Amino acid sequence: MEKFDFLEKELNELKEKGTYNIIRVLESAQGPWVTINGKKMLNLCANNYLGVITNEEVKTKAKEAIDEFGVGAGAVRTIAGTLTLHEELEKKLAEFKHADAVILFQSGLITNIAVIPIVVSEGDLIFSDELNHASIIDGCRLSKATIVRYKHLDVDDLKSKLEDYKDYKVRKLIVTDGVFSMDGDIAPLPQIVELAEQYGAITMVDDAHGEGVLGDHGRGILSYFNLEGKVDIDVGTLSKAFGVIGGYVAGSKTLIDYLKQRARPFLFSTPLSPGDTAALIKVVDILQEDDSLVKKLWDNGNYIKEQLKSYGFNIGHSQTPITPVIIGDEKTTMEFSKLLFEEGIFAQGIVFPTVPRGTARIRVMVSAAHSKEDIDFGVKKFVEIGKALGVIK
Repeated sequence: MEKFDFLEKELNELKEKGTYNIIRVLESAQGPWVTINGKKMLNLCANNYLGVITNEEVKTKAKEAIDEFGVGAGAVRTIAGTLTLHEELEKKLAEFKHADAVILFQSGLITNIAVIPIVVSEGDLIFSDELNHASIIDGCRLSKATIVRYKHLDVDDLKSKLEDYKDYKVRKLIVTDGVFSMDGDIAPLPQIVELAEQYGAITMVDDAHGEGVLGDHGRGILSYFNLEGKVDIDVGTLSKAFGVIGGYVAGSKTLIDYLKQRARPFLFSTPLSPGDTAALIKVVDILQEDDSLVKKLWDNGNYIKEQLKSYGFNIGHSQTPITPVIIGDEKTTMEFSKLLFEEGIFAQGIVFPTVPRGTARIRVMVSAAHSKEDIDFGVKKFVEIGKALGVIK
């Protein structure tokens, strides 16, 4: 008996259910069109919202930084790995976010794992939206605090839960995604902030899919709701609209200083490379100076929504450029994705456990780099396959 026979059995079950994920390998840069298996394909599933991954100025800055600083930081931040580039990016992000201070981390997932166990621990309480991202869930579990889940976007249920625990003399954290990545809906942050003030809770928002998308010049959900300075912990991701890699926390100087002293990924893992950091500095500069990419992203998002909805697709209730084409059945969804791929459309099927059972979908992600002709081609193929599979009439 092989030691991993149990894993082989589970893999076979995934394949039988049609939920086994085929990982596609890109042979070109991440853009509106990509090359996979030698074939040019329309890319409708990347998080490259603003198309900056291939921006020439951004690439040039990355190359210049490698020439000056080398390819890696060489140590953790607290020993010998803090470069002038890291401090410059933190300062620029703080200015961009209108925050007191910022700390960088290696990814958005790591950021949530880093910050949540710092602010709450065993005996404390976390009030978490039931559809929060896996990284928030993992950060909550690591904290060992008691997790109280409230219904998705339901401020009445959140208030009820806070009321249930109002007499507990412990730290309380309310945490939510800003934009929920699978449905594109937006957290009711103003009401959450009001409840936090009423019940003495700390507020935290993960704005992974709002950075570069929502608010003035893409400053995110706090700008969108005019809540800058009113949310205690603002988590951002630098691998989506910002097009590179990394994550950060924006907040008070006290919070950021303490994270630099005690956050485990900051203390025990090497930071962003010089090339990545310099590229991100340029992206922040671009967003500070010009909001045309943000506007183009929204134009494209609204256009593809209108088109898909007009043909009868269920696109849910997205409030952002994220466009879920909800099919429901998992096998049909994966077959839909497979047929799209054969027709030159790269759009991956998303099934349980990423989304709840019965809500399988193709998540369509347009970018500022897509043309109207690109979108029309994609919609045409969606319609053809949708009719062939009986998803639409």
